[in-house]
Amino acid sequence: MQLVFSDAQYWEDFLPLTFTRPVAAMRCGILTFSERWQKILENPEVSFFTEIYLQDKFPAPEDKESLFLVPNFLPTEAVIQQLKELKQGEALVYEDELVAARINMKGFSLNQIEKMTDIKENLIFFKKPADLFTYNHHAIDFDFDLLTKGRTSQELSSTNGFLGDKKDLFIEEGASVEFSTINTKTGKIYIGKNAEIMEGCHLRGPISLGEDSKFNLGSKIYGATTIGPHCKVGGEVNNIIIFGYTSKGHEGFVGNSVIGEWCNFGADTNSSNLKNNYSHVKLWNYRTKAFEDTGLQFAGLIMGDHSKTAINTQLNTGTVIGVASNIFKPGFPPNLVENFSWGGAKDDERFRLDKVYEVAERAMARRKVALADQDKAILKHIFETY
Repeated sequence: MQLVFSDAQYWEDFLPLTFTRPVAAMRCGILTFSERWQKILENPEVSFFTEIYLQDKFPAPEDKESLFLVPNFLPTEAVIQQLKELKQGEALVYEDELVAARINMKGFSLNQIEKMTDIKENLIFFKKPADLFTYNHHAIDFDFDLLTKGRTSQELSSTNGFLGDKKDLFIEEGASVEFSTINTKTGKIYIGKNAEIMEGCHLRGPISLGEDSKFNLGSKIYGATTIGPHCKVGGEVNNIIIFGYTSKGHEGFVGNSVIGEWCNFGADTNSSNLKNNYSHVKLWNYRTKAFEDTGLQFAGLIMGDHSKTAINTQLNTGTVIGVASNIFKPGFPPNLVENFSWGGAKDDERFRLDKVYEVAERAMARRKVALADQDKAILKHIFETY
């Protein structure tokens, strides 16, 4: 059975994070949405119904019978069973929105649907970037149980201090944790394969540290925080998500934020997550082209892939930074930093595309990853279109 992840409803709502990926490739909890569904549905063949310029990297569906799925929610056991029992021409609907359908992708049309069933249970649904950190504790709990059921954790070294129940801590093979404090009383903690928690770190769950990622010396990590694979994180963070391959290795605070891949934070970069008057935070919405009230008192930074800050950068509450932006000018940048900004200020010149490639190649080579032609084509499309 082919599993087809649909971007039809939500792709634009998650910009700038989805400029470089489908919704299903975003990370929340321990896994990406795609990885989670593959695990739940026992590793089906996966494809993506997304923007045309992304389809070279994220394969389009084949013309055959498929489970067409909106990926950005956490299912209950009952919903998982409903998905598995769907027959050709049947669909599931949640709050008047189609979330799944068993159809043939040949001559794709929702007119194939003959029967719709409403999902009656309340679901955790992620509809905008701030939802990713807001509901991240639910996603960490879900993924922790999904990944660790029936398995045994590596032992926690006796050099560490520990608070909580050991069943809420899982350490994968090859991970190193020494001379730190681990607190699972506030949430589960998952330490990925070959990850490292250096000496003097303080972790207060729920937390997920991805494969080959590191918490640098003396880091202070508050949940619910997700650090994807191949990252370096230091300083103080609170309720953030980093998709992967990003460095925030030095002192400085970031809270209530979502950060893409291949980003770099200069030393002592700080991002405010609370306004001085304690009012709700507004974030830029690319679909409506306006700043919209999140309804949240705490909301920090949304940052697209390949963006960077210089040392001592100060970011206002509710800042949105596009793809491949470089922020280095003195003073606070605006709350919306455009894609490819060279400097970070309003109406700054754009970072040249050939230089974007050059910097990306160097940054990715440090993680032994090549900048593929597919990645260049995606960046070129964003540069020319947005």
